[in-house]
Amino acid sequence: MRQLKIRETSADLPDLPEEAQLTQVDALTGRDKLVSRFELAKAVRAFDIEDTHLLDGRVHSVCADSGQVKGPTIRSVEFARCDIGALRWSGGVISRTRFDGCKLLAARFENVILDHVVFSDCRLDYAELSHIRAKGPVLFVGCSLREAEFRGCDLARALFDECDLTLTDFGPGNYRGCDLRGNDLAAIRGAHHLKRVVIDRPQVLQLAEALATDLEVSFGDERPDSKLGR
Repeated sequence: MRQLKIRETSADLPDLPEEAQLTQVDALTGRDKLVSRFELAKAVRAFDIEDTHLLDGRVHSVCADSGQVKGPTIRSVEFARCDIGALRWSGGVISRTRFDGCKLLAARFENVILDHVVFSDCRLDYAELSHIRAKGPVLFVGCSLREAEFRGCDLARALFDECDLTLTDFGPGNYRGCDLRGNDLAAIRGAHHLKRVVIDRPQVLQLAEALATDLEVSFGDERPDSKLGR
């Protein structure tokens, strides 16, 4: 069984058949709503999936201007070097799946259950993730999440490692046990929501800086009237 382990968190990776055993497909739809042992590797106008079961497959170098994904069940699938614009992903379950080197700018994920899911070296800048539930391990590794937003998510025991979290907004949610070690937290938003997360001691100062920004505090020696009375 292939796994990715970082510190105490490990996730099972897709266990795919040999490349010769995968069937080349032009779209991820099937008459019985099941597509298995497949490979999709081509540019498409729109990346659309609805109520489809994807099992044991690879989506490789897919480029699409837009994407609408609704309620799929995805298990043991690898998405590699895909560039999908305006992706809207709602509902469904993703398990034992890896997104590697994908460009998903301003993507929206809503009401999705994640179980053994890895995002590695992905660009998720400006993404919106709302009501995402980590049923099992979820890892963000080496990803860019600049100005991404998390809202109402359950990311208990998830992991972020060596990610760009500049202006990443952690809204209300459950982050208990979420491992944030190995990231610069000074420029995040919503620091007051990150209760019971796991950090390294030097990151305390980074969180303090982020919290001061959230609270819009001012420093007495920088106030315009601080010199009055001298």
